[in-house]
Amino acid sequence: MSLYLVGCESDADDSSQTSAIKVRLVDAPGDYKEVNIDVRDIMIKNSTNTDDQGWVSIGNTPSGGKIYNLLDLTGGVSLMLSDTLIPSAYLGQVRLLLGDKNTVMLKDGTIKPLSTPSAQQSGLKLKVNQTLLGGVSYDFLIDFDVDHSVVKAGNSGNYNLHPVMRVTTAATSGVIKGTIANITVAKQVLVSVVVGTETITTYANAEGVFQLNGVPPGTYIVTLTPDSTSGLVLKTIPDVIVVNGAVKDLGSIML
Repeated sequence: MSLYLVGCESDADDSSQTSAIKVRLVDAPGDYKEVNIDVRDIMIKNSTNTDDQGWVSIGNTPSGGKIYNLLDLTGGVSLMLSDTLIPSAYLGQVRLLLGDKNTVMLKDGTIKPLSTPSAQQSGLKLKVNQTLLGGVSYDFLIDFDVDHSVVKAGNSGNYNLHPVMRVTTAATSGVIKGTIANITVAKQVLVSVVVGTETITTYANAEGVFQLNGVPPGTYIVTLTPDSTSGLVLKTIPDVIVVNGAVKDLGSIML
């Protein structure tokens, strides 16, 4: 999949083909002072195939990786690993790529290296199996279970890292779409909804189709404003309910 830079989309068709994706890391606490992991990258793949083909980097991690203490990620704190736009399509897997500089600090302050199997370093593959809707924002949460991931190697005093994680998805906005039936008469139609102190707007295309992306869940009034030279008057549609991860289709609308 080819990636897009984060930014505003002025064309309704283009924006309907991309989804905002955020990937955050959180922690289930363990009985240690610190558990430091060497994060090299976050990647996605548009299939569930287990091979190494087709992975695309979407990470915010600096070149060479960065060390994060998982025990800092408690009490609602999360680490943003990625915040970008990707083509709206089937998302099969998310992959967390680790390096070899993982360590654990025991309760007495002793720091031990965390031996990490090369297979784990090459990528912890988490299945998502979700089709992303155009214009919708998604929040993927990787829950790193420290208590079950750090394993003492018998009586050797050594510790191994066998990551136990799960990924959950929350769509954090919805979409409003519809079609202006008499677009040839209305000419250019501005479509808008007020969200708090901001207004989300778009224009209907030549076929009359419009789509408002990234609308938070709630109940809205959709305003349709035809071209001033069309002779048509402004139209409002009240009580439009937007749900996370869903497309609200207003159908055909006559101005």
